[in-house]
Amino acid sequence: MTNKPMIKASGLHKRFGHNEVLKGVSLEMSKGEVIAVIGPSGSGKSTFLRCLNHLETIDAGRIEIEGDVLADTDAGGQARYAPEAEVRRICRRMGMVFQHFNLFPHMTVLQNIIEAPITVKGMSRDAIIPKAEALLAKVGLSAKRDAYPARLSGGQKQRVAIARALAMEPDIMLFDEPTSALDPELTGEVLRTMRQLAEEHMTMLVVTHEMGFAREVANRVIFMDQGEIVEERPAAEFFASPAHPRSRAFLDNML
Repeated sequence: MTNKPMIKASGLHKRFGHNEVLKGVSLEMSKGEVIAVIGPSGSGKSTFLRCLNHLETIDAGRIEIEGDVLADTDAGGQARYAPEAEVRRICRRMGMVFQHFNLFPHMTVLQNIIEAPITVKGMSRDAIIPKAEALLAKVGLSAKRDAYPARLSGGQKQRVAIARALAMEPDIMLFDEPTSALDPELTGEVLRTMRQLAEEHMTMLVVTHEMGFAREVANRVIFMDQGEIVEERPAAEFFASPAHPRSRAFLDNML
């Protein structure tokens, strides 16, 4: 057993043109921890998540995943990434679930789940199909195995997306506002699946607007505003008495 942090981000900076979206964001995350990242729209939450698994590149800072360096800043202040093969190997440890489900519309539910393990990991169909079926049972969708995404509700699509991410056997799950595209009655079924993962001690970093989920499931809450982490505390403490005026104002609006 190693005590290395699962994620260690130090001083992340990211700009789009003249807009500085991340202004020196740092985070350390332990194995089995569930962290909720909350804050107003445009505060840099999703960008931060996307930088951690290389969907966006940072301008400066350092990212370590389970002790392996994904990116670091050189003497000239520029971010430098590990070699491409190493980046892919490191990023494979992280599963990502997006706001919009990004399922392949021309593939059945089962095909969506087995595609990456076969093409990326080189697993055989025979080896992955039982695992995929077990994951579908886990997210309550065994009956939808041969359905196409167009025949599913939004909540079902998102649960398939979670099963698809889990099929790669990641050590860390990243969720980018996984319920924000869903109707309220469908949100619950996705949150139930995420709750179950938390109970199984999956390491989870969740950008969310669901305050109930953040309060009940997260160990820690990170409040971001204008590209910075403004407050970071155990969830119970944060919701009982947020320390920063911006956190208080945000919670007053949300609750």
